[in-house]
Amino acid sequence: MAELQLRPDGRLRHFLSIEGLNQPLLSEVLDTAESFRKAAFQQVRKLPLLRGKTVINLFFEPSTRTRTTFELAARRLSADVVNIDVAASSTTKGETLLDTLRTLEAMHCDLFVVRHGLSGAAHFFAQHAPEGVSVLNAGDGRHSHPTQAMLDLFTIRRHRPDLDRLKVVIVGDILHSRVARSQIHALNLFGVPEIRVVAPATLLPVDVETMGVHIYNDFDAAIDGADVVIMLRLQRERMHGPLLSSKDEYFRRFGLTEKRLARARPNCLVMHPGPMNRGVEIESSIADGAQSVILEQVSNGLAIRMAVMAMALGSRDPGEGKA
Repeated sequence: MAELQLRPDGRLRHFLSIEGLNQPLLSEVLDTAESFRKAAFQQVRKLPLLRGKTVINLFFEPSTRTRTTFELAARRLSADVVNIDVAASSTTKGETLLDTLRTLEAMHCDLFVVRHGLSGAAHFFAQHAPEGVSVLNAGDGRHSHPTQAMLDLFTIRRHRPDLDRLKVVIVGDILHSRVARSQIHALNLFGVPEIRVVAPATLLPVDVETMGVHIYNDFDAAIDGADVVIMLRLQRERMHGPLLSSKDEYFRRFGLTEKRLARARPNCLVMHPGPMNRGVEIESSIADGAQSVILEQVSNGLAIRMAVMAMALGSRDPGEGKA
């Protein structure tokens, strides 16, 4: 995995998964994102770092915030951006992924942002991409969503830099969540000492114990003393069979309420990768409350995706020029 994602000199080429990457490199992603965030606050709307580069957003699954932030990130770096409407593309007519890649390569593109319903699709693109072309994984099946994990970690670090002292609770549909998998790998890599996962037994992966987490099915017990609570969306589009009794029962046992949040530390951060199901996963008063950093996660996603794009294409210093 590391060999596929890194150049011979150790610099980032593809960003496919947290697995296989080391903590210093991921710290560089976070630090680079911080510099882009500062540039945004200085109202530097465009940087010329990727001028002349072409970025292809290739989304085989619907997305709003992820696709939009990748597009905005590329445009803020002065790249040309092409959004491929996969629903109307040749893949629906029987063309293979490899044929699609070769066709797009012939248009002399520099970077592909790939979201696909099958685990490993972004890796497949990276394995077959020619030298000089980078691939970023915007989510593949149940496997990985590395930029979401990084923007979550970035958000936590900005509020709580003492990562090696935190208790983080991840709640909800762990089984279908590529976000949860990437988050767990990132949190472990950065030395978070206690990661608690909370879910119905039907929404826990069989191998979750091997990921270095503590398993709970009692949310009230898990949230005691928590520093960060990350709520997950129920991914009904990926569920097959009766995995949940009812929305009301799920909210009663696994929804984040004000009463439940009171068991955590007073400054506990509340997070959600979105989109939220209010009244199912989280009360509106909490989603919009003082401890929520959910909208900040969206803003930080722009900085993280700018950082990864710039690093993959060999330029990461906002001070190199302003436009």
